[in-house]
Amino acid sequence: MTRPASLAFVAALLLVAAPAAAAPTAPARHTTQLGILGDPGRFRQLTGQRSAVLHAFIGWDQPQTIPKLLGQLSPLPMLALKTGPSVTPLDIAQGRGDGFLLALNSALAGFGQRVYVRPLPEMNGHWNEYCAFTKDGASKGPRYSTAAFRRAFARIALMARGGPASELNPKLRRLGGPPLGGDLPRTHARIVWNPQGYGAPDIPGNAPAAYYPGDPYVDVVANDLYDQGFKAAWDANDKLYAAHPGKPYAIPEWGLWGIDDPPYVEHMAVFVRTHSRMEFLSYFNSKPGSLWDLESKPRSRATYRRVITPLGG
Repeated sequence: MTRPASLAFVAALLLVAAPAAAAPTAPARHTTQLGILGDPGRFRQLTGQRSAVLHAFIGWDQPQTIPKLLGQLSPLPMLALKTGPSVTPLDIAQGRGDGFLLALNSALAGFGQRVYVRPLPEMNGHWNEYCAFTKDGASKGPRYSTAAFRRAFARIALMARGGPASELNPKLRRLGGPPLGGDLPRTHARIVWNPQGYGAPDIPGNAPAAYYPGDPYVDVVANDLYDQGFKAAWDANDKLYAAHPGKPYAIPEWGLWGIDDPPYVEHMAVFVRTHSRMEFLSYFNSKPGSLWDLESKPRSRATYRRVITPLGG
């Protein structure tokens, strides 16, 4: 037997004698942060859920309340920013909403921890002042256009995150807005872009993509998904998830619209388990007597406890 053959033979014997390679370990179980709008203690009594994300809305005319609200929502707040009639997307894009944004940045920096900032949610829903279209599909004009919205959202994101003026001002100028007069403290803001999966009105110009400001201004893509008469829009939700493969995903609002529908809750659990980019899932809401309160939906509440609560780890 030649030397090369001997070496091959020995190698083969060693391979046979060697212990079998350990089977690949199963991937770590994906956990999703669970959240609630309303009383987290009450919701825990109803469902057993330990809520990580605590959700609240704040109006553009309430900047002085942000620090207190962040404290109430600790340790992981989610702030949904609403404009009301006092400011339009174009106003924000042109710097006329900077008083609020400077107060927001200061409060986020003072808080010193992660905060989900959810600017102008459901922007493609006609019921919101900042939507570009009326219920009948008519344009609201340039002050509310999707182009103005994209610029406004980007300005909100930049100012919420903060940074030196030398870094921020070139970006703000490229957006067509005014520069800042000084540096902003950096924060731990995580920016959530949250349309509905389909527009209302459901026309091409009001589709989610028309409002997307660009990847640099978005940390998490999100959708609200309610069960309204057993007609949750799962197909639109799937399309929105697929449209942004490089972004984490979330559902900041979901709930049962006055009905008790356990299959909807089951479907949500399946979606979370089978979509690895899910970052958080927040139920709306735990306010006693509300249309969405699980206390009045015993079958769905039991299903929630069984299939949703364990997802939070």
